Amino acid sequence: MSVGRRRLLARFTRWALLAAPSAWAAADCSDAPGQPYLPPCRPWPRGIEHQRQADLGDGRYLNPVLAGDRPDPSVLKDGGDYYLTHSSFDAVPGLLIWHSRDLIHWQPRVHALHEAVGSVWAPDLCRHRGRYYLYLPVKASPNDILVTWADRIDGPWSPPQSLGLPRHIDPTHVVGEDGQRWLYLSGGDRVRLSADGLRTVGPVEHVYDAWRYPDDWDVESFSPEGPKMLRHGGWWHMLLAVGGTAGPPTGHMVIAARSRSLDGPWEQAPHNPLMRTRSPRERWWSRGHGSLVQGPAGDWWMLYHGYENGFHTLGRQMLLAPARFSADGWFHVDADDGEPLPKPTGGSAVPHGLALSDDFAGPTLRAHWQFLSGSGQAPRARVADGQLHLRATGRTGPGDSPPLGFIQGDPAFEIEFDLAMDDGVQAGVVMFYSPRLYAGMGANAQSLQLHRYGQDLRAVPKPAGLKASPLRMQLKLRCVRHVLTLFSRADASQPWAKFPVQMDVSGYHHNTAGGFASLRPALYACGTGEARFAHLRYRALT
Repeated sequence: MSVGRRRLLARFTRWALLAAPSAWAAADCSDAPGQPYLPPCRPWPRGIEHQRQADLGDGRYLNPVLAGDRPDPSVLKDGGDYYLTHSSFDAVPGLLIWHSRDLIHWQPRVHALHEAVGSVWAPDLCRHRGRYYLYLPVKASPNDILVTWADRIDGPWSPPQSLGLPRHIDPTHVVGEDGQRWLYLSGGDRVRLSADGLRTVGPVEHVYDAWRYPDDWDVESFSPEGPKMLRHGGWWHMLLAVGGTAGPPTGHMVIAARSRSLDGPWEQAPHNPLMRTRSPRERWWSRGHGSLVQGPAGDWWMLYHGYENGFHTLGRQMLLAPARFSADGWFHVDADDGEPLPKPTGGSAVPHGLALSDDFAGPTLRAHWQFLSGSGQAPRARVADGQLHLRATGRTGPGDSPPLGFIQGDPAFEIEFDLAMDDGVQAGVVMFYSPRLYAGMGANAQSLQLHRYGQDLRAVPKPAGLKASPLRMQLKLRCVRHVLTLFSRADASQPWAKFPVQMDVSGYHHNTAGGFASLRPALYACGTGEARFAHLRYRALT
């Protein structure tokens, strides 16, 4: 289809969606002058709290299958069940395990990591002789690869222990034909594991030199990483990510090689790269870090990640593409061009996603809440009397008071909640990327506080009608395609007062500040005393 016809179809699709309202909401795309051309707009069905979901309800799906920051997916097929986890970086608890039976619908189960061990990068989830293992690389002092295990997928998971591998990332567990266990590592290296999988045996070995892309391609760096291994048709197949994980949208990619033996030699796939963003006009950028898995009907699929065009702030989202083996024994992956794709056949749907609204009715925090920075923060939060009690720490704001937040996957949304706090406390809501980069508002007994560019900038007078002590109010944060608007009021009987400063947070992401994270809504409390949050409501917007 020509570019002109695709533009015409995009305009017609928008007109049709406006002329015929439905329960679906239009995707965020534009072909306005000065904007990059994207594939024709497609509607996402809406699920919990109007959050977008992949299942179109007609035998097709639309990526992402798991919206929001779910990078470096590691998937395990366990009979008719699929379990998955992904990088959690500095957020604690981390390594949330998801469950599916059809690769489209995913339900959270349990966190495998409840302590701060450093920045947790691409993990590997596997099962061997009835026991589950997670191998996780951490950036810390020193760097390392850790291992934790459980006899049941829902835990309890063992305390993580060191494997003493400070120079590598992205481990993948492999068992050879002779029963020997290995970890394949970044850079084309591997190391032998003990029979229980909890120690290394012998030195790191180099076994593979990754395929090199042409010098004139726009990439971030070579960086061979994320090896994923599969035995099929008498061959060992290795998938790797090269090209860097962010940077230019055309950089990250998936390549493949194969060998008759784990010892090599390895033959490069003649059609490398298997998956790559070829143009910044595409819907998904920096596509890479793929894992092959069989679908419920025995066909093949690849789970991988990518940035949504125009929304680096959402982080790397989890995508699904059909794969197939050809007559010569090589596998191929069908690229996602932003159009709906046929769903895997077979399996059954589990309830998808999770609610982000919270009445704080249970005895503990729900699975989506994480402290987004700092270590040893868990004792600061408790749930009681229908409220989140957050003990204040630090002096100035989210930069020195680690906030409690969650991942969300919608380009437009709002949250609102009730807030009460002790004298001596400042508390509020921000869009948080890191202790160096956040934006939002706080409140204390004297004023409202503006947070912008990771700075605590200036005081703004409080709305009329607020009690001075104890301070009680309601706050609302709305983020619509990176435009951040904040509101406050004394209670539900009052109209919302719009904060006098609106902000563009489109640059709050990895290519600006590093860290591989996403921009997340978060609550904070600093000073001395306690803040109490209640009746938090999240809703995705169109």
